[in-house]
Amino acid sequence: MREDDDASKGDTWTWLAIDADTKLVPAFRVGKRTDADARAFISDLATRLTKRVQISTDGLKAYVNPIGTSFGAMGVGYAMVIKSYEGEPAGSGRYSPPRVTGIEKLPIFGEPVEELVSTSYAERVNLSVRMMGRRYTRLTNAFSKKMEMHIASTALTLAAYNFVRSHKTLRCSPAMAAGVSKTLWSTDDLVAAALDGVRP
Repeated sequence: MREDDDASKGDTWTWLAIDADTKLVPAFRVGKRTDADARAFISDLATRLTKRVQISTDGLKAYVNPIGTSFGAMGVGYAMVIKSYEGEPAGSGRYSPPRVTGIEKLPIFGEPVEELVSTSYAERVNLSVRMMGRRYTRLTNAFSKKMEMHIASTALTLAAYNFVRSHKTLRCSPAMAAGVSKTLWSTDDLVAAALDGVRP
C-alpha cells in the first residue's frame, strides 16, 4: 500500500461478525466506515456461512443492501438495534461514553426473532479485541503507524481469540465450539498455520 494512499491514513474501523452461540469470529475487516467496506465485509461473511442465519447490526444504513444482496439466496433474518443516548456527559472525561436512554429493535427483512436481536456479543468481542490488542488502547502511543501492520495485528489477535484462548463460558476455544478445530491451539500451532498454511 502506498504511503500517500488515503485509505491507509487516519481513523480506521474494525468490522467484526460474531456467532452468538459459539462466540467464533468468522469474518473481520479493517478499513473505513464506508459503503464499499460494508459491502466487502458482508460479502466475505456470506462466503463463510452455509446455513440461514439471523443478523443483528447497529443502525448503520450501509449494512442493509449488502446483507440483502449477499444473503439473498440463502435467506436471512435481519434487524437493527437502534440506541438513543443522552447528551455528552459533563465533566466525566473525554472518552466517557454517554448513557443509553433507549433501545429499539427494528426488523429490516426476513422475519428476525425479536428476542434474538442483539448487538451485545459484538460489543463484548470489541472489548476483548481492545484488551488483547495494545494498538486499540486509547490515549497512548501504541496506535498503528501503518495500515498493513494494523491489519496484521488485528488478524493475529482474532486468530488467537478464535483458536488459542479458552472462552471462560464455553470452556474451550470458539473454534472448538464451532467444530472448526478439535483442540485448543498453542501459540506455536498458530504461528505454524500462519507461516505454512498447516493446521494442527
